[in-house]
Amino acid sequence: MVRLQLSICASYAHRFVLCVFSGARSFVRCVCILCTLLLLLSSCEKPITDDGSVVSGSAADNDANLTVTVFEIEKTPFGSLTRAGQQQASTVCTRLNFAIYDEDGSRVKQVNQTKETTNYGTAHFQLEPGDYTLVVVGHSSGGNPTMTDLKKIQFTNAQGYTETFLYHATVTIADDPVEQPASLDRIVSLCRFVLTDDEIPADVKRMRFYYTGGSGAFNALTGFGSVNSKQTVTVDVSSGSQKQFDLYTFLHAEESDISLKVTALDDDDNVLYERDFDVPMQQNHITWLSGAFFNGSGSSSITITGVTVNTDWAGETHLTF
Repeated sequence: MVRLQLSICASYAHRFVLCVFSGARSFVRCVCILCTLLLLLSSCEKPITDDGSVVSGSAADNDANLTVTVFEIEKTPFGSLTRAGQQQASTVCTRLNFAIYDEDGSRVKQVNQTKETTNYGTAHFQLEPGDYTLVVVGHSSGGNPTMTDLKKIQFTNAQGYTETFLYHATVTIADDPVEQPASLDRIVSLCRFVLTDDEIPADVKRMRFYYTGGSGAFNALTGFGSVNSKQTVTVDVSSGSQKQFDLYTFLHAEESDISLKVTALDDDDNVLYERDFDVPMQQNHITWLSGAFFNGSGSSSITITGVTVNTDWAGETHLTF
């Protein structure tokens, strides 16, 4: 069907070119052909974007030959996350992105959902017969990641970095409809920075966290970071009440360090305090980094070594400075 549409579009494009060079007497005919061509082009392609809630022709239930249903996130049944009276799905992830890639790795379909979407956690696709790679990403970022390349699914500093869960699988479409359950696993690492100071100085209005060594993008086939990112998180602390800050990243391996620069800024972005840390991290693990940040000199550097980490997210490493 798609090939037929493209052939018709090409035919009308050829007619339009011939018409243009045939002389002014064919002006009305040229306009008619151009209008027809534009209508055909609008039906030949439905653009895929990364910001819409549903993109690239999500199929209705009765037309779908692939139905993907999230049934589990980090070993917790998805139904229990959405059931009334239980922990809400929004506390785990507020967005789900379903993407289909062909054998060449080109994205052919994508459905983006938010927690307000009807039947949140289920997506339908109508696909030509063949083998495809299915990728499902769950997160709570401020927008949808760029998913054009399945080896570089990318978030930005502006969107923010959050808990992120991933599922990928190869699916084969033939004569019979396919129902594919998806179990998502956590792929991020978390540095939880905690101020133990009695109070934040009154002239400190913002805390800026700049860190390298991790990645803001990941390879969907491995779950590891795929670029060398300069990640920045800036938080308003003018109320003086927030003393805990979560810094997420995708590591390039199961274990590695990040270089973290923490800066306290005044209302005019002047640097009041600044400290550097080398923080050991591990995939699917929380590293707590806590201490009295505003004590002592305005700037210092600290390297943390000899830390044993626990591979379970429920396990946590506590470091002090």
